[in-house]
Parts: sequence; structure tokens; C-alpha cells
Amino acid sequence: MSFVSMPRQDLLESIKSLAAEKNIDQEIVFESLESAVAKIAKHKYGEEFNIVANIDRKNGAINVKRLFEVIESPESKGEEYDPNTMLTVAQAKKYSESPVVGDVVEDALPEPEFGRMAFQTARQIMTGRVRDAEKGIQYEEFKDNVGDIISGVVKRVEYGCLYVDINGKAEGYIKNSELIPGERLAAGDRIRALIMDVERSNSGPQIFLTRSHPLFMEKLFFQEVPEIYEGLIKIKSVARAPGSHAKVAVETQDPSIDAVGMTVGIKGTRIQPVINECHGEKIDVILYSEDPAVFIVNAMQPAKIAKIIVDEDTHTAYVVVTEDQQSLAIGRRGQNVRLASQLTGWNIEVLLESEEQERRAREVKEKTELFIGALDVDDMISHLLITEGFRTVEEIAFVDVKELESIEGFNAELASELQQRAKNYLAKQEQEYHDHGHEMGMSDDLLNFDFIKRPIIMKLGENGIKTLSDLADLASDELIEILGEDTMSERLANRVIMKAREIAYGISQEEE
Repeated sequence: MSFVSMPRQDLLESIKSLAAEKNIDQEIVFESLESAVAKIAKHKYGEEFNIVANIDRKNGAINVKRLFEVIESPESKGEEYDPNTMLTVAQAKKYSESPVVGDVVEDALPEPEFGRMAFQTARQIMTGRVRDAEKGIQYEEFKDNVGDIISGVVKRVEYGCLYVDINGKAEGYIKNSELIPGERLAAGDRIRALIMDVERSNSGPQIFLTRSHPLFMEKLFFQEVPEIYEGLIKIKSVARAPGSHAKVAVETQDPSIDAVGMTVGIKGTRIQPVINECHGEKIDVILYSEDPAVFIVNAMQPAKIAKIIVDEDTHTAYVVVTEDQQSLAIGRRGQNVRLASQLTGWNIEVLLESEEQERRAREVKEKTELFIGALDVDDMISHLLITEGFRTVEEIAFVDVKELESIEGFNAELASELQQRAKNYLAKQEQEYHDHGHEMGMSDDLLNFDFIKRPIIMKLGENGIKTLSDLADLASDELIEILGEDTMSERLANRVIMKAREIAYGISQEEE
């Protein structure tokens, strides 16, 4: 069988059929066949020539030609001169009536005959090109679906990791750490997973899947709850201990909709398929609130909270409970409070009422000592300031002076004097802070990074982070390792790094 004996309309039909079968653009098949024909022609007429082939898209005619660049003289090209691909104007007149320097002239060649070996070569070239095109299409298709759930069948299990056939189109990979703890899957099992990442490779797209990521659970709710899919109910955040416990925060702008009830469904009919897919994971659906205190109280379910104190400065919430609620609030191995912290983005500490009283007493003592030292006042004035709600020297320095004047026993003169002392103290602290930072070789852009507190910035400097660019180049786990898990959560570390990149490199959080 050879291409030369094939009717040209049959050639066009074959190209159209192959493109449809492989789900690729017909132009890719045309170009791969043209490359194959050109390669065979070069083998026949000489590899040294610049030979190209063109297939007419309308009638299927194959045109093979040799191309020459028109030059002024061999000397004009120097060492680049190649008699096999270049012709002078006089020589080019053989192929063109009025050639000029810079033109490309064509020498039509007979179409090469396709013997068995030539046909094999052409088929190999076409097969390779088509396969590459298929891989490219697969990559683009799955790259655009990152964050979506796919269904597939487990092909094989190796060292606890799964290889998944995705509808015969591609192969997905799930690392052991991305599976739900405790689930046992075998070859032939049907599985759903989230596309976490897609990378190019010579063998086709590498599709990394996950079943343990919080987004997997979120997308399952999109499939099971019509109101979430339609946008009437929004999932604000998800926190998971895969296979064990999860918390999902939902909200709605429609007052007629019960966001929690709709998500759970009558007798749990909507949430149960999600629980089953997540290997029996217990799921708490809670109502989101813009008020951090309300949101945190909701997130601590099923525990009942007696009192909550929110510290905006340290982004910490102190949750006060009675003794009978303490174990519920903390949860098994601290799971409940940890998930609530992940869900809300706040550091949450669970305290008994007696512990809260001790904490409050320590705080009053610390603030008293701070005000006495910073403002040079006695215990009485210090306690009056604390009683009126002042917690930092900054608040005293920048509050409207009339608020200080309104404190019982204060007058305009005392209020002005206290505010000036507070400003002097802060100015001195600021100077000492910058002097110390400069001594360690730290740059002003990091010293003036107001997104995190000064003691944390100094700790960064002590650990070799000297500029804002140094901070921006860190990964979240590296930042947590420097500062410690007690100081910075993963979520806060990501926010800090993104803010540093925004300032240092002009990268917005949307771009990130």
C-alpha cells in the first residue's frame, strides 16, 4: 500500500477521519503528513536540500518543492554560503522570471513514491505527531479542570498509592498522603477525587489527585446541594481532619433560606452522600458570621460557650467554658478546637472560668506595669486607664484627648500630659527598634512591615531574614519553622508571605 496510489479525495477523507477519531485538529494531521512526505523526499533527493511538502486542503494534491534563497553572490554570504540552499540572481532565473536578492524561489519536484520502508517512516512520523497532539490536548483539558472532581477506576495500587484511569482519557495519581486515612481501595474500584495539579511530561499529562483536601469536600457539597451549586448558599470555609471530623461554614444572603438545614437536608439526606464518600467522616455544618465572636462560638459546636474574649491585636480568641463543656470544646486530642481554629482563621484558646480569671488578673498586672513604666504614673492612674478599656500605649497616644479628659478624676492638663508621655515613649521605642534592626543588618522595608508585630520581625532578623524580599521568598512551612507553630498558623503564614510579595515585587494576591 502506498500514498501515491491513493485517490486524493480518499486522502482528505482519511485525514478527516483520523482527526475525528483522535479528537484533534485536522490541521495537525495535515502538518504531520506534510512533514512525513518532506522527510521521504529528502531521503530520495538529498538531506542537504531545503525540501518542503504541501497538501492542498481542498483537493488533496501533494506538492513537493525545493526552496532556494536568492543572494547577491557567494562572497556576500561568506562562511554561511550553501550552494544547496542558495542561488545567485542569475542562477535563480531558471526558476523565476525576475528574482531579486532576498526572494525565495521554488523548484518543483516529483512526488516521491511511497514504498514499504517509506510508508513505515511516514506512518511513524504521523503517529508520533498525532500522539504528541493528543497529549497536548489532554494537558490543556485537565489543566483547565484543576479544582474539579473527576470519576475514575483504580487501575493499580503501588506502595499504598493509586493509579486511576480517568474515563480512558488519561491516568491520575493519588499519593498515599492524599487518600482518606483508613479507606482501602483495590484495582477495579470506582473512585471520585479532586484534580489538585496537572504537569506536562513526555508520557502525557501527570494528573495529581486528592481525596483528603478540604476543597474535595467543598466540591462534593456543590454536587449534592442544589442551592450551593446555584450560589444561593455559599461555603465560606472548610476544615478537615480527613476520615475523622470536619467543619463546614455556610452562609446565605436570602433570609428565607436556612443555610445549615438546606445543606444537611431532611434527615441528613444531602449530607449523607458526602459523609459516605469521605469514609464516614463526621461533618459539622455551622453558620458563618461576619462577627468573629459569633463565628467562633458557632465553630466550637457542639460545645456550649459561656464567654468569649476576642483579642484583635494577636488575632486570638479566648473561649471560656464550664468544666462539663471543656472536653467537648477541646475534642479528642484537641481536634475540635483545632478544626474551629482552621475554620475561622483565629487562634483559639479554651479556658475554664477559673483560668480566665487568672488570665485576666495576669493581664491587668502586665498592663499596670506597662503604663507605670511607659507613662511614669502611679497604680491608681494606671488602674483607671485599664478600667476605661485602654490596653496599649498606642491607644493612649492616638485617642481623641477628650476621651482621656472624660475619665473620672482626669482633667485637660493631665490628659494632655499623659498623651504626650505616651507619644514620647513610642518615639523612643521606635528609634531603639530601628537602631537594633540596623545593627543586625536589617533593611527598613522589613523593619517597617506593619503586617506583623515588631517582636516577630526581630525574630526574623535573628534568623537571617534581613529584607522584605527575603521574607517574600520564604515558603509558609519555612516561616512557621522559624517562628514556631504557636506563633504562626499555616493560614496566617500564607497571608504574611503574600503581603510581603505584594509590597516587595508588586504581586497582588489575585495574581498569586
